Amino acid sequence: MATFGTLSDRLTETFRNLRTKGKLTPADVDGTVREIRRALLDADVALVVVKDFTSKVRERALGDEVSKALNPAQQVVQIVNEELVAILGGEQRRLEFAKTPPTVIMLAGLQGSGKTTFAGKLAKQLEGEGHTPLLVAADLQRPNAVNQLQVVAERAGATIYAPEPGNGVGDPVKVAGDGVDYARRHQHDVVIIDTAGRLGVDAELMKQASDIRKATSPDEVLFVIDAMIGQDAVNTAKAFQEGVDFTGVVLSKLDGDARGGAALSVASVTGRPIIFASTGENLEDLEPFYPDRMASRILDLGDILTLIEQAQAAFDEEEAMKVAEKLATEQFTLEDFLEQLQQMKKMGSMKKMLGMLPGMGQMKQQLDDFDEREIDRTEAIIRSMTPGERHNPKVLNGSRRLRIAKGSGMTVTDVNQLVQRFEQAAKMMKTVARGGTPQIPGMGPMGKPGASAKRGKKGAKGKSSGSRSGNPAKRAAENSGLATANANPTGSGFGLGGQAAPSEADLAEIQKLFGKG
Repeated sequence: MATFGTLSDRLTETFRNLRTKGKLTPADVDGTVREIRRALLDADVALVVVKDFTSKVRERALGDEVSKALNPAQQVVQIVNEELVAILGGEQRRLEFAKTPPTVIMLAGLQGSGKTTFAGKLAKQLEGEGHTPLLVAADLQRPNAVNQLQVVAERAGATIYAPEPGNGVGDPVKVAGDGVDYARRHQHDVVIIDTAGRLGVDAELMKQASDIRKATSPDEVLFVIDAMIGQDAVNTAKAFQEGVDFTGVVLSKLDGDARGGAALSVASVTGRPIIFASTGENLEDLEPFYPDRMASRILDLGDILTLIEQAQAAFDEEEAMKVAEKLATEQFTLEDFLEQLQQMKKMGSMKKMLGMLPGMGQMKQQLDDFDEREIDRTEAIIRSMTPGERHNPKVLNGSRRLRIAKGSGMTVTDVNQLVQRFEQAAKMMKTVARGGTPQIPGMGPMGKPGASAKRGKKGAKGKSSGSRSGNPAKRAAENSGLATANANPTGSGFGLGGQAAPSEADLAEIQKLFGKG
C-alpha cells in the first residue's frame, strides 16, 4: 500500500534493530518509542494521536508482559500492532441496512475527495451482493458532476436518478428527497446520495448537507476523505462532524504516494469507524476496512486474509478443479494458462496482491519495477496462436513463431521466452500436483526427505572418519578438529541445509516464470 510506504519502512527498520537484542532495557524502549514517534509525525499523523499512541506503547513495553517474555523484541512489535489496531478503530464495522427498505446512504466530503467515484464503486459492490442500488445525483453545483455520476453509474451497471442537469441548476435537497421516494416506488433497496462538496469547509456547504440529511433521514452518512491531504484531514473531519455528523468514514486514494496520516488520525479523533478503503481508480478497487489487517500491512506483516478473499471471489472453483485434474494428468495447455491469467486479472493489480505478502516491503524496488502490462503482452501472444498450437506448443517451428510475433506485435524472442516460461511453469505445477517438491531456480535441488542422507552415506562408504597421520600428536589434533566441525550444525531452520538465502538474482529468476524481469 503506497500511502503507508515510508511509515512502514521506518517502523520495519526500527523493529529490525530491536530484534538483535536479547533483553530490552528502559533505554532500548525509550529509543524505540522515540523512533516510532518520529515516524508517525513524518507520516502526518495528528500530534494528539501520536502522543496518546506512544505513551501507551511505552507504558506497555516497560511492563511485565515484555520483561517476562521469551522474546521481548517480538512482544514490543505485538504491542505496537495492537495499539495501531486500536487507533484505526479496533474492530471492523460493516454497513448497517434498514429493517424496512430502502436503506439510505448519504455521502459527504470536500470537492475532489472522491465521493462520485466511491458512489459507483459502492453501487457495483452492492449489486454483486444481490442489492438493487439507486444513485441519486444531488451534486448540482460542481460542473458536469451529474454527467460524471451518469458515466460512473453506467460503468457500474446501476440505476441513476438525475432529474436536474446540475451546473448550478436545481434544488439538491428536493432531488435527494424525491430520489428516496423514487427508490420506494421502483423497488430499489439501497439509495446512495452523492452530495456537493466545496474546496474548503464553509457555512453554505454545511447547511446544504444538513438540510439533505434532515430531508432524507439517512441510515448511514459516510464521510469520504482523501487520504493524501495530511494534517488538514483532522480539522476537516471535525468540521463535518460538528456540522453534519457522520456514522462512518471512507478513505479514498490509498494507492497514492502521500504519507497517510489521515487514516491513522480520523478514526481516533472523531470516534467514527473507517468502513471502506478505496485503493485505485477501477470500480473494483474498493475494500472493506479491517483495522487489524491494515495494521499488519503497515508493519509489513502482510495481509494474507484479504488476498485469499480476493482469490476466492475471482477464481471459479469448478474451473480450478478442472485445471488441477489437467495438471495431474499432464494435459495443462497454453489455453488453460490463458484462462488462469484472465482469472488473475479479475483479482486486480498484481502489485497490490504481491504487496499483501509478508515481508514484501523489503522488496519495494522490485514491486515498483513490476510491469502490470506483461500479462496483457502474454495474453496477446497466446491469442495469436491457433487452437492446435495452444494445445501442443511443440509444433511451434520458426515460421509459426514469426507469424505469432507479427500477429501480437511482439518479437520472436518474446514468443520463445513465453514458451520456455510456460514449459518451466507447467513442469513445476506437475511436480507439485504429484506431491513432489519443485526445484526452484537458484535454490538447488530439493529432493525427498532422507535423500541427501543416503547420498552422504554412499559417498562416505569406504572412507575413514578419522585422521591416519603417523604422528600421534598431529592425528589427535586433526581428529579433534573433525569432531568440532561435525558438532557444528550447518543446516538452516527451514531444512535447506547450509545454503544461503536466495539472492535478488535468484528472486529475479523466479519472477521470470511469471513475466519478464
